[in-house]
Amino acid sequence: MVTVVTKLVYCFHFSRKYGQYTMNQEITKVPEKPPFDRSSSQDSLDELSMETYWTEIENIEKSSENRQDQEVVVVKEPDEGELEEEWLKEAGLSNLFGESAGDPQESMVFLSTLTRTQAAAVQKRVETVSQTLRKKNKQYQIPDVRDIFAQQRESKEKAPDGNDSQSVRTNENKYQGKDDQASSLAVGEKELIPLVPEEAPASETDINLVVSFAEQAANQKESSKEKAQKSKDGDANFRLPKDKTGTTRIGDLAPQDMKKVCNLAFIELTALCDIWGIELKQQKAVKIKTKDSGLFCIPLTVLLEQDQRKVPGTRIPLIFQKLISRIEEGGLETEGLLRIPGAAIRIKNLCQELEAKFYEGTFNWESVKQHDAASLLKLFIRELPQPLLSVEYLRAFQAVQHLPTRKQQLQALNLLVILLPDANRDMLKALLEFLQRVIDNREKNKMTTMNVAMVMAPNLFMCHTLGLKSSEQREFVMAAGTASIMHLMIKHQQLLWTIPKFIVNQVRKQNTENHKKDKKAMKKLLKKMAYDREKYEKQDKSTSDADVPQGVIRVQAPHLSKVSMAIQLTEELKASDVLARFLSQESGIAQTLKKGEVFLYEIGGNIGERCLDDDTYMMDLYQLNPNAEWVIKSKPS
Repeated sequence: MVTVVTKLVYCFHFSRKYGQYTMNQEITKVPEKPPFDRSSSQDSLDELSMETYWTEIENIEKSSENRQDQEVVVVKEPDEGELEEEWLKEAGLSNLFGESAGDPQESMVFLSTLTRTQAAAVQKRVETVSQTLRKKNKQYQIPDVRDIFAQQRESKEKAPDGNDSQSVRTNENKYQGKDDQASSLAVGEKELIPLVPEEAPASETDINLVVSFAEQAANQKESSKEKAQKSKDGDANFRLPKDKTGTTRIGDLAPQDMKKVCNLAFIELTALCDIWGIELKQQKAVKIKTKDSGLFCIPLTVLLEQDQRKVPGTRIPLIFQKLISRIEEGGLETEGLLRIPGAAIRIKNLCQELEAKFYEGTFNWESVKQHDAASLLKLFIRELPQPLLSVEYLRAFQAVQHLPTRKQQLQALNLLVILLPDANRDMLKALLEFLQRVIDNREKNKMTTMNVAMVMAPNLFMCHTLGLKSSEQREFVMAAGTASIMHLMIKHQQLLWTIPKFIVNQVRKQNTENHKKDKKAMKKLLKKMAYDREKYEKQDKSTSDADVPQGVIRVQAPHLSKVSMAIQLTEELKASDVLARFLSQESGIAQTLKKGEVFLYEIGGNIGERCLDDDTYMMDLYQLNPNAEWVIKSKPS
């Protein structure tokens, strides 16, 4: 069922007394205002601190009076079973069922890398899809979920190296004897996904990226510590503990591995929400007619395409960049920056002038007042035909507030940022970095992190172009909750662009298993073709054994004057040390290379490609991926 496209004029009815507002169509009856419901995200916010939020709502209402009505994005309502089918497709498991169903073995490698909670999330959706397809009497293959997971368990028990999956469990923990998904994963000689930390629990402010977020939540729930935890991490200053194998950030991995990361992040997010009974529904926007040129009310991808014709390689809209520049030119010390609005009529005129003159380069930026530029920036974000946080995940971002602790909310936000389309993620990053620069001047501009969050939350979380049912509207506009999520995103933005180590390790496991599968198929093919199998195995062994002594790596630098160097591994050798050795030998033009222009990459073995951070300890990473090659090169633009 698809909602009909209509042109709506929104009215904002708000009440500071109850700390809430409703968003209604003029053609519908105004729903009764529900009582204010304080969620866990609202514990630190009182009614007075929400004043900035309500003022921003008033400013948005005033500015919308002088803007043209905008067509509503049509949101597809899923039929029975469609939601789960879409979920499996998003998780990369569509080949388990339907017209595209193939050999379930294709998904066995993927399923074998899942944690216990991730596997439970998959199993739940597969069961629903199977039941729905049987009801509809579909003719194509309908797998039994028990068969799928039975095959997976069987394949793990009959692993080529003879290791039973039970043997890698840590201690005899509380998950002993449960689903085999609870086992740890191993790549090389290192355990990758321990479900229960073997060391002492980390401090309250540490974010554990080694153990699955959902498994951490399950452990917490089973040990009945959630109430104590909630009171402890209210305004914690979360940090990332150093990882000797290096921190992986979005943009560090090859596209094929990043796709696997997204599939796993989606399953992990669902598993985390399942533990706390939070429904995670994806919205699907149906394509509608939108403007194909201009600046405002233009789809982000269309805007970037037209920008890239002007400036090749552009990843953030030029108008967005210019508005930020104009605000910063006026000085970030200005009191009330972002909070004080520009005049509505003047903003309307500036929009029209920008549409006509921006790309011609004839627009007079000197005439734009700083507060007007800030208002234009917020207007640009609000008037994207599809929200910056995406149609698919906007409700999921908003639902994060229902997770019981700040740490879990932050973990969920981390997974959601990974799932955003590249264009949305890049623009969100630029926005959050700009907001932090504003906050850095809070002593003079009086804009604290919470003040900025209050101002920006309505602009990111209120999508005027989404037609929502009244009950959804009420949930969607839980003011304090969305402001609190905005606060988390700004304050801990560095963590949001980090790919959790347990997910990277799952990708490594998938790659390892796929290599084994490919090698086995190749050997079978060679045998069939009557080749000398012994010769092949000998050749294969020689390619896997490095042509350098044990404990030494050969680093390639094809674009530098010193194109190759053998480097002895030590306990203290870091990626930054390897780079320094190469750069110290440069001369001429290459000598001008600065730190940050070239990077050391881990390529092959159990990873496609990974850019290493400076603090990566090379010995530890070598032990994790002994078959990798090491290359110094620049990052792709």
